[in-house]
Amino acid sequence: VQLVESGGGSVQAGGSLRLSCAASEYTGSNFCMAWFRQAPGKGREGLASIDSDGTARYPSSEKARFTISKDNAKNTLYLQIDSLKPDDTAMYSCAADPRAIATMCPTAAEFYSIWGQGTQVTVS
Repeated sequence: VQLVESGGGSVQAGGSLRLSCAASEYTGSNFCMAWFRQAPGKGREGLASIDSDGTARYPSSEKARFTISKDNAKNTLYLQIDSLKPDDTAMYSCAADPRAIATMCPTAAEFYSIWGQGTQVTVS
């Protein structure tokens, strides 16, 4: 499986973005999927994960601003980010991991084996 992110760019604070992550194969049944970001000089941060049944998980106290979703027919994962802040400036990456049963998908990076190249989000 290969992952390709898109949808990043430069936006003003308070705006919204929807990031996309296109997979080269069907990932609907047996893959955990997740979004991460890494700001300059900081570690990778898990933002959201989604189980095969669509159950979403958010580790952050700011989870209300992030919404993860997927369209299995399009093999595409999404991340909606609302009320953008300058602190959201980072490289955003999606990740996948094959599982016999894709449930209770974690939001920690060490559990994911397949990564996209990332898409840059800059908020000013």
